[in-house]
Amino acid sequence: MKKNITVLFLFISVTVFAAEKKDTVRVLFVGNSYVYYNNLSQMIGLITDSMNTKIICRKSTVGGANLGEHWKGLRGLKSKELIATNKFDIVVVQDNSMWPIQYKDSLFLYGQLFCNYIQNVGAKPYLYSTWAREKTPETQPQISEVYQSLATKVGATVVPVGDSWALARKTNPGMNLFHSDGSHPSNLGTFLIALSFVKKITGRLPDKFATVYNYLDKDGETFRIMQLTNEEIQFCVKVVNEVVH
Repeated sequence: MKKNITVLFLFISVTVFAAEKKDTVRVLFVGNSYVYYNNLSQMIGLITDSMNTKIICRKSTVGGANLGEHWKGLRGLKSKELIATNKFDIVVVQDNSMWPIQYKDSLFLYGQLFCNYIQNVGAKPYLYSTWAREKTPETQPQISEVYQSLATKVGATVVPVGDSWALARKTNPGMNLFHSDGSHPSNLGTFLIALSFVKKITGRLPDKFATVYNYLDKDGETFRIMQLTNEEIQFCVKVVNEVVH
C-alpha cells in the first residue's frame, strides 16, 4: 500500500511539473536607449510570466548608438561577440531613430550585415521598426518602409512598433506615449512596445494583465517598473491586436 501511494505521489508530481513547464524564447536586443528606457526587456519578461511561452531578454545598448557602431564594436559595444557566443533564438536589431530618415544607406548596409550574421549562427533576425518623433508624425511611413524593405531583402521579421504608435496617436491623442523630450517613450509607450514584441514573438497576448509590474533586483528586493490603469492596458491591447500579426 505504501509503495502504491509513493508511486501515485511521484506520478502526480511529474504531471504537475509537466503542466507548469513553459517554453522559453531567448532574445537579444541590439540597439540604444529605445531599448533600455523604462526597462523594456524586463517588461517583456514580466508580461509573459502568465503565458505558456516565457521570453527571456538580454540587451547590448548604448544611448544613441547606430548599427555601424555595433558592427564595428565602437563605444565598448560587443554585440557581435554576444550573438556568436550565446544561443539566442531571436536577435532584434534597431538603428538610431533618425537613421531611416537621414542615413538610409547605412541602415541597409549594417542591417543586412547583422541579419546575415544572425542567421549564420542559427538565430532569427527581427527588426525593431521604431516610431516618428512627437513633432514629426509625418515621417512614420518613411521609417516603416525602410525597415520593411530591409526585412524583405534579408528575410527578417519586422516588429511594427512605429505603426502601433501611429494608430494609437490617431485613435486617442490624449494617450501620451512620449517622454517629455518628444523622442523617448513614456511608461505607456514602453508598455505598447513590449506588447508589440510579445504579440509578434508568441503570436498572442496574455488573457489577463497586472496593473502593477515589479521586478526583483540581484539582492532579491522588488522595485516597481510600471503602474498602469485598466483603461490604458485595454487601449494598448486593442491597438497591438489591430497592427501586429
